[in-house]
Amino acid sequence: MMSYDYDLVVIGAGSGGVRAARIAAGYGAKVAIVEEYRIGGTCVIRGCVPKKLYVYASRFADSFQIAGSFGWTVDAKFDWPTLVSNKDKEIARLEAAYVAGLEKPGVEIIRDRATLVGPNTIRLVAADRELTAGTILIATGARPFIPDIPGKEIGITSNEAFDLPSLPHSILIEGGGYIAVEFATIFAGLGVHTTIVYRGERVLRGFDEDMRLGLEAGLQSRGIHLMYETTITALRKDGDDVVARFANGVEAPYGAVMFATGRVPNVNGFGLAEVGVKLTDGGAIAVDDRSQSSIPSIYAVGDVTGRALLTPVAIREGHAFADTVFGNKPTIVDHSMIGTAVFSEPEIATIGFTETQAAARGDIDVYIARFRPMKNTLSQKSDRVIMKLITEANGGRVLGLHILGPEAGEMVQLAAVAIGMNATKADLDRAIAMHPTAAEELVTFKAPTYVYRAGVKH
Repeated sequence: MMSYDYDLVVIGAGSGGVRAARIAAGYGAKVAIVEEYRIGGTCVIRGCVPKKLYVYASRFADSFQIAGSFGWTVDAKFDWPTLVSNKDKEIARLEAAYVAGLEKPGVEIIRDRATLVGPNTIRLVAADRELTAGTILIATGARPFIPDIPGKEIGITSNEAFDLPSLPHSILIEGGGYIAVEFATIFAGLGVHTTIVYRGERVLRGFDEDMRLGLEAGLQSRGIHLMYETTITALRKDGDDVVARFANGVEAPYGAVMFATGRVPNVNGFGLAEVGVKLTDGGAIAVDDRSQSSIPSIYAVGDVTGRALLTPVAIREGHAFADTVFGNKPTIVDHSMIGTAVFSEPEIATIGFTETQAAARGDIDVYIARFRPMKNTLSQKSDRVIMKLITEANGGRVLGLHILGPEAGEMVQLAAVAIGMNATKADLDRAIAMHPTAAEELVTFKAPTYVYRAGVKH
């Protein structure tokens, strides 16, 4: 039997890689993790964590808007450098915590770039030396996709948006997914004139239609301009501004242009093709339900596999990999019922099937509630909460839950437990409402708003 330098070498110290390394080391494996940038990956360093902090910052504008109705007089001003500085301090704290979490079970942290040179061999580029491992885990995540257009280097992505030297007077954001609507929320809330340009007919393709419509109205009520069914075809500098040319030939200047046009698996330059690791048609590492690639000694978890590009999924996959390979506890991650939140304003959270998807499966009941959040009732603010519950016909199993409004993510996270246990409408009905809350609507639906029978809406 061959002897290796390590039982496991992990390439990429993001959420999935760190969890896998830590758990494997806890099982007694000799583990090294190789990272060329910072420990923590996209989520901690340049993704979910700083984004949520910036979303909090942007929401103060809404609070100030209604403060007068509660008797408060507010004289507020915003300072961008203070937010950036405080964000940096928090990320440094989190990175240190991640490092400590790796070092405690004995994981060796190697700060370098790694490339594969064989099924069990890794080359460290800067150190110019090779390591061997019984098992290699690739957890290199994903990176922003930048359209190949003239002047693309003038634009920014989410990576740079957190650390702009100053807020632009206006920004054009291309894209219609999570990142686009979340950053539009952030910039608009901080006083930047914000425009979204999207090639589709409405933001958040793939989400339930009522959520899409509700978010569209919410974005517009915050002064965000929406341009649909067109794209940016070129960028050029004009003084301090960036001029965007659109597909119809029209040009317009902006203080900054941001690409939020999706993310692609980070597979380039790691030697995957050279050692025979197969990719999917979408350019992700192809893996089986145990996260094993086409090379038996090489596994992959997280965004680089293209399964579900969400941090908690990467963490679960990394943990399951370590349990399976090093813990003698074969574990398969269920990707069928994954909740997700969009930290736009209004916030959206969802789990399960959309109305369209559920109706295609069979007879369903649909319950919808629309109301003003209580916090806004003393003011003129007209935002609406939308709650949508989709069940099998006649009060059967819950198939989908979609919420638009304050704290949507918190509500759906808890509801996900019940839904994962195959809760029915009757199970929800047994819960006594907590009043006054928004979530009580979920347990007080009396009759379906409408139903689908044999594919027909009634």
